[in-house]
Amino acid sequence: MKNRALTTFSRITSPLSVSLMVLLATSLVFAQRLETDEQGDLVASQADRQVSLLVSRLMQKDHLSRRALDDNISRRAFDMFTRALDPMKIYFMQSDIDEFRSFEDKIDDRMKGGDYSIAFTIFNRFLDRVDQRVQTAMEMIDREFDYELDEEIVTDRDLIKFAKTEADAQDRWRKRIKYNLMVLSTEKDETVDPKEKLKKRYKSYARRMHQTDSNDVVEMFISSITSSFDPHTTYMSNETFENFMISMRLQLEGIGATLQASEDDGYTIIKRIVPGGAADKQGELKVEDKIVAVGQGTDGEMNDVTGLKLDDVVKQIRGKAGTTVRLALLSENSEIRTISIVREKIKLEDSAARGVVFEEGKKADGSPFKVGVIDLPSFYADLENASSGSTEFKSTTRDVDRILSDFRNQNVDSVVLDLRRNGGGSLREAIDCTGLFINTGPVVQVKDAYGQIQKYNDEQPGMSWDGPLVVLTSKFSASASEILAGAVQDYGRGIVVGDTTSHGKGTVQSLVNLNQLVFGTEDPPSLFGALKITMQQFYRPNGDSTQKRGVLADIVLPSISDHMDVGESDLDYPVEFDRIDAANFRRMQLANADLLEQIRKSSMSRIGQSVEFKKNQEKIDLYLEQKDRKAVTLNKEKYLARREKFDSEKEEKESIEDQLNPSNLDIERDYYLDEVLQIAVDYTKALETAKNN
Repeated sequence: MKNRALTTFSRITSPLSVSLMVLLATSLVFAQRLETDEQGDLVASQADRQVSLLVSRLMQKDHLSRRALDDNISRRAFDMFTRALDPMKIYFMQSDIDEFRSFEDKIDDRMKGGDYSIAFTIFNRFLDRVDQRVQTAMEMIDREFDYELDEEIVTDRDLIKFAKTEADAQDRWRKRIKYNLMVLSTEKDETVDPKEKLKKRYKSYARRMHQTDSNDVVEMFISSITSSFDPHTTYMSNETFENFMISMRLQLEGIGATLQASEDDGYTIIKRIVPGGAADKQGELKVEDKIVAVGQGTDGEMNDVTGLKLDDVVKQIRGKAGTTVRLALLSENSEIRTISIVREKIKLEDSAARGVVFEEGKKADGSPFKVGVIDLPSFYADLENASSGSTEFKSTTRDVDRILSDFRNQNVDSVVLDLRRNGGGSLREAIDCTGLFINTGPVVQVKDAYGQIQKYNDEQPGMSWDGPLVVLTSKFSASASEILAGAVQDYGRGIVVGDTTSHGKGTVQSLVNLNQLVFGTEDPPSLFGALKITMQQFYRPNGDSTQKRGVLADIVLPSISDHMDVGESDLDYPVEFDRIDAANFRRMQLANADLLEQIRKSSMSRIGQSVEFKKNQEKIDLYLEQKDRKAVTLNKEKYLARREKFDSEKEEKESIEDQLNPSNLDIERDYYLDEVLQIAVDYTKALETAKNN
């Protein structure tokens, strides 16, 4: 067993020239946030302008590509920014875009000079168009539509063009309103008036857009520029940075509930209550409750939060452990009640490792095989406590090591490590966690912008689990999870099962706290935000990058996610796949070609006879059929017939939601996991046979 208790972490930051640091520090005497001009239009603050200088310098100096912030990047950024605002091209007119084209080659120069005028010119025009189109929608919703007509609405954004005339815009909105009303009228809730619901939805959308502040616009605009270098380099505003750090710590101080902004009426809704959290213990908060007002302490004034941005509502509800917050809630029966909750530290266990032991098959003596399954949604680490020297901090490796110890005590025969919804996280944790399954040796190789290659090894001898290992992946398995899966495959340490390939994110991002660069400290807190910048590319021990290609599964199991456009290669401007020389490591010979072929044939035979997998394949076929369509019908009879057969949009949405935010955190058996358990048993038997021979 390996001792991981004293693993430490370090933040990777980028050096900035002393002269630039002095310039910024002397010019930033607590810059004020001036968010609007005399006309009330959004404008950048002095602090925002200094952020652009920092980001421009870092992107050209430290980004993996070593490319200039030039006109080519400027043109990309223009398209990214306008697309982020109006992805379906329903608000801007073609004349707007033509007018803005004069900015297309100037974004790079303006960014270097701290000038956000292009961003706010475009955004303020967007707000004008939103108001116009929402007013159009209010008028059209009251019309009567003929649902027997055979007409369609184009849904492929690549085929949609901006409206050239007002008549074009009106017709597009007519079809959009008609489609929305058709969908709403076919929902099961007969108590909801589709027309009123749609009116509330568009009014709520317009209200949210007008609540966008200069921080939001700056974040969106800078990220449009940085993601024109690669899709994972993004700027985080103060609030986004704070939320990111909370997700890495896996804890915050609050009531222990997941909130969501209502699409229809401007309320903030309780979507989930964290088990064991403050709200769960208090017992009065219910899922689907709508938050009307928030008060601080036992007698603080109740502030109306209806229509506020979700982030602003969250700010009022979060607070130090031990303090009280009061919530005025509107329940489904339209009654308003007020409850008090004492805040406490909330552990976000959704992203923490968990394990369970299942029984499957029979051994020669008649007893069942025991398969330990570990669900690992992310590679997390409490960076702040770890870097401060504390020995009490949350980490993936510690949690997985503890679960493996429990598995050993239960005498499991094999282990399944489920990374299907693991989108990555801490690189250090991925390396250390891989070390739980190998003796010593290189886990990942990293190449920087200068072509220098560094090997990251597991240095600690021994393994926490040396038995049969199955790594379960999907197209949602990305980054750090691909490091672990790739190393396991290269070492011949175990077998990879799941979608044809993983996500394909083979780049390393460093989190640069901009406050630290300027002041040498994180104080004053949250002034400049942070830049998550791609500085390196990682490679497997065998020298292959996982970039765009992912980790290919040894045994493929049919799934809808395998056919979704959610991989790295589906993103804009990804870094390309390449190879470097293989590192020096010793294979463990626990997964040779003959063994894999034997297990693969047995799995395919079972899948071919499985009723559940047959139904799953039918869903996949229907999904692919509907996915290829570029438009949807506005004929109600045809729409209902097609939706009754299969709803590809709903299926994809539910699949993604289940990966990112599962409703059930328990590890439960279904037909898919049953097949994985049988693969684990086949693998265990095959290794035992090989050992005896």
